[in-house]
Amino acid sequence: MSLSDSPPRGRHLLVVDDDDRIRDLLKEYLTRAGFRVTAASGGAAARRLLGSLDFDLAVFDVMMPGEDGFSLTRWLRDQRGASGRTPVLMLTARGEAGDRIEGLRLGADDYLGKPFEPEELLLRIEAILRRAGGRPAANGVLSLGRCAFDADRGELTCGGEPVRLTEAETTLLRQLARTPHEAVDRMDLAGEEVDPSGRAVDVQVTRLRRKIEDDPKAPRYLQTVRGVGYRLAPD
Repeated sequence: MSLSDSPPRGRHLLVVDDDDRIRDLLKEYLTRAGFRVTAASGGAAARRLLGSLDFDLAVFDVMMPGEDGFSLTRWLRDQRGASGRTPVLMLTARGEAGDRIEGLRLGADDYLGKPFEPEELLLRIEAILRRAGGRPAANGVLSLGRCAFDADRGELTCGGEPVRLTEAETTLLRQLARTPHEAVDRMDLAGEEVDPSGRAVDVQVTRLRRKIEDDPKAPRYLQTVRGVGYRLAPD
């Protein structure tokens, strides 16, 4: 099965590479392939992201200044819960068998040497994701206390009564409902071309909380993830 046969909708990848050009090219290519992609320039930034967001797969460059891909993989595998089980694909210019063995020994799922064909990268990512399974995208009705959101229909009801949503509010709730209990980056929700400041998202969240939450100032279901964005936490 190829990526074109099975669109990777909802799959979130982390790309870590200190080379700006390679990192940007990877992000652009994988985004065009249908993935949601977050990029980091080194180990410190990657650790912060892995601590606050859920990823379906991480792509680590091995040869980076400071913390290299080996050390980052070792740290990741020491983490508890789902984060520590995040699949890892390592990219490196090193071709020695010993380096490949070291990466796999530390818990990497696959190893791809540079230079590589973009199609091979996609095929390897899809193969890892097939083996790992992955979180199913949310469909149907999500329970939000006294309210319920039908993600398929884009309909919100509270106390059994329909609640009017604007088109922007419906889009925002659907985006968050795709990955419940997972933080979604504020700028991913905004769309840089439509809302480069992200302020419109904040306004929509405030309005939605008034419709969903018993106490909008202490939200239970539409949560803020500090430094990242927002998360929908259904019952």
